[in-house]
Amino acid sequence: MKKHRITFLPNEVSVEVDEDTTIAAAAQRADVHINNLCGGQGVCGECRVLIRKGEATADEKASAFFSKEELEKGFVLACQTTIHDDLEVLIPPDSRIEEAQIMTGEGAEASGRSDFQPLVRKIYLELPSPTLEDNISDIERVSRALRKKLGWHSYEISLYCLQQLSDNLRDHDWKVTAAVVKDKKGYRIIRIEPLDTTARNFGIALDIGTTTIVAQLVDINSGKVIGVEGTHNLQAGFGEDVISRMIYACGKDGLHPLQEAVIKNINQLIEKLTQERKIPLDEINAIVAAGNTTMSHFLLGLTPCSIRLDPYVPTADVYPQILAKDIGIHINPNGILETIPSVASYVGGDIVAGVMACGIADHPEVRGLIDIGTNGEIAIGNNEWLVCCSASAGPAFEGGGTRCGMRAIKGAIEKVKISNGQLTYQTIGNAPPVGICGSGLIDCIYELVKNGIIGADGKFHRDLNDARLTYEDDVPQYIIAPPDETETGNAVVISEPDIDNLIKSKGAVFAAIKSLMDYIGLGFDKIETLYVAGGFGSFLDISKAVAIGLLPDIPLEKIEFIGNSSLTGARVCLLSETALERSLNISRSMTNIELTHHQPFMDEYVAALFLPHTDRKLFPSVSF
Repeated sequence: MKKHRITFLPNEVSVEVDEDTTIAAAAQRADVHINNLCGGQGVCGECRVLIRKGEATADEKASAFFSKEELEKGFVLACQTTIHDDLEVLIPPDSRIEEAQIMTGEGAEASGRSDFQPLVRKIYLELPSPTLEDNISDIERVSRALRKKLGWHSYEISLYCLQQLSDNLRDHDWKVTAAVVKDKKGYRIIRIEPLDTTARNFGIALDIGTTTIVAQLVDINSGKVIGVEGTHNLQAGFGEDVISRMIYACGKDGLHPLQEAVIKNINQLIEKLTQERKIPLDEINAIVAAGNTTMSHFLLGLTPCSIRLDPYVPTADVYPQILAKDIGIHINPNGILETIPSVASYVGGDIVAGVMACGIADHPEVRGLIDIGTNGEIAIGNNEWLVCCSASAGPAFEGGGTRCGMRAIKGAIEKVKISNGQLTYQTIGNAPPVGICGSGLIDCIYELVKNGIIGADGKFHRDLNDARLTYEDDVPQYIIAPPDETETGNAVVISEPDIDNLIKSKGAVFAAIKSLMDYIGLGFDKIETLYVAGGFGSFLDISKAVAIGLLPDIPLEKIEFIGNSSLTGARVCLLSETALERSLNISRSMTNIELTHHQPFMDEYVAALFLPHTDRKLFPSVSF
């Protein structure tokens, strides 16, 4: 088949692909990101690119996403355009990711925990050499010494370790280090090394997020984080959200490309972490990963198709301990991978890890955890009970579903202020505006309603005398950044339909919290602490989030950001056998409320489609 070379700008990255390949597929081959909400179905219009040189065949239906001038310039949708020539393709700022804010979650060290007992421990052994009176087998000699150290009665060993055992013992005067791991049956020897290597024992804590993947390199002996790296999930090329990725995985192209993408991410992160610190890969002995249920399925290569279909049944919610090499992760060949158990189809191991991280299940006071994303996942409880749910908040808080919305990357407007009729904004990286991210959208809605520009129903006051209020096809929109201030030359605006989408998203989140509290029969005043997790929460103005009705109106000092709680929980489990076992108990004890079949939620949702709410008694501190 004929080949063509595609060069992507501004990355200056080239790749050779077969004729009839789409531009989006070529970008995936080149590890170049192009925004893609719909998984290549051609219905979101996010993968806009400009063909600078060469010719390509664009699907006629895609022309609806462009103006006549843009079509004449050479704009196409990457996912709907096939290659028949060598091309030079420019990815415009609003279609690419650069200098993103990734929540790496460098939290407190876990070594001080009372249950510090790492998953993989290295035990140095000085063994007596065999005699006629003591001529037991080599492996039994090692097991006998380990029994004295650890107390467990028997130890399994892999064939590879067994094949090396005799020479290791006799060539090094019966002085060796055994690396042991606990699984569901007991302890297993995963490695036997000559002499004392106990000082070199490392692990990886992973947060497998829908948008980003973050890895921490951990010294297992001390519990200290010695490196952290994050990157964008390469699965975004198959769709921005879990639903579109599931549709892709369950279609003709299958699951393998999605698993391959996440494994590639993980290997790149591990390689960067270890190379910078000159740590050999075979000194990485364990990985603990936390992710939502769909991400855990993709990681392990499990079919996710039934997750999105009523009655929403995953393939598994408890995952086996495996050798990392079995799915292609590059660490010690006998190193293990543990995946934090899930609760239900849309409440995953990331929330279980979050509950572990903030200690909700360890205290008698009622505490809550909320992770706001495409799915607003919520857990509430104490050391006696836990309830949880997932609310489909949609992509609005991650920049999707709004005309100028974008993720929290360089050039995104993250703060907005209107005072005395003057609007000011702040962008990430102090760069020229490209669009507006979730925290900026919340700021914007708050400022618009506070200043009487929109009503409590989210509608613009048509008689307003404000030059920033304009109309496009009779749809009102408010200019946040005029064209001459932006990188793209297009105004950054928020329209009435954008506000409507955001009200629906915030309404879904608040209704979910309210439904859970009503389910357990408690008022918001009984919440001692409400933890807000994830990158979105870290840049959120809490008072404004409360004022628009996203978060409950409780004293602000009771709302606490905890960063990447999924990553922290994974690290806690990496450093504690007890914590990992407890994560299983927590996942099994959490009562999941399926909101799609919970009528009170629908009633609460309708009531929450107002700024801040139709019932103002729920928001006594809000004055506008």
